[in-house]
Amino acid sequence: MSEALIIVDVQNDFCEGGSLAVAGGAQVAADISEFLEENSADFDAVVTTQDWHIDPGTHFSEDPDYRSTWPVHCVAGTPGAELHENLDTEHVDARFLKGLYSSGYSGFEGLQGDPEKVGSLEGEKGIRVEPADAVEEDAQDLHLWLQDHQIDALTIVGLATDHCVRATVLDAVENDYRVRVIRELTAGVDEDAVHQTYDEFAEADVEVISLEEI
Repeated sequence: MSEALIIVDVQNDFCEGGSLAVAGGAQVAADISEFLEENSADFDAVVTTQDWHIDPGTHFSEDPDYRSTWPVHCVAGTPGAELHENLDTEHVDARFLKGLYSSGYSGFEGLQGDPEKVGSLEGEKGIRVEPADAVEEDAQDLHLWLQDHQIDALTIVGLATDHCVRATVLDAVENDYRVRVIRELTAGVDEDAVHQTYDEFAEADVEVISLEEI
């Protein structure tokens, strides 16, 4: 069985100081890095997902309800959309950008991209590379990439437990992956919603484990 580690949305805007901060987000970033330092060899692939919003429609609101509408966050090409500095990307094999023109909760909506090239003059004829150019026209989505790499099991960590981690986990189950979540390497927004999310995971046969069980 081949296994990948999926690191969901450990971005500046979702950590302390960001526009939609999750309490403990920066610590989760650091803890994931420590986990990777010790365990990266146990995975056949390591990938990250990132909100990469260009025009997500009603996902952004000046009067958000914090359920389906949100303050502006993770705008493509801005510092808020970047991975947090506490997250060591040395072991990352691919990055998937999601929500360019949609809400993009699930990592399975992401397309492989290269956000680092945005803002450079490496485009055709020296034209500045814009946020949309971070994703090639023929970019693979996460599921296709995992299938190409013969991955059939996923360990999922990141932010936030009750939102994008939840959506990514449930989509992984729908796509027939064996899925587990490491409790200490996630952080949630609402405690009650996190408990409800764990109940959903249990019903979907998702294993929620602690670091001590690794």
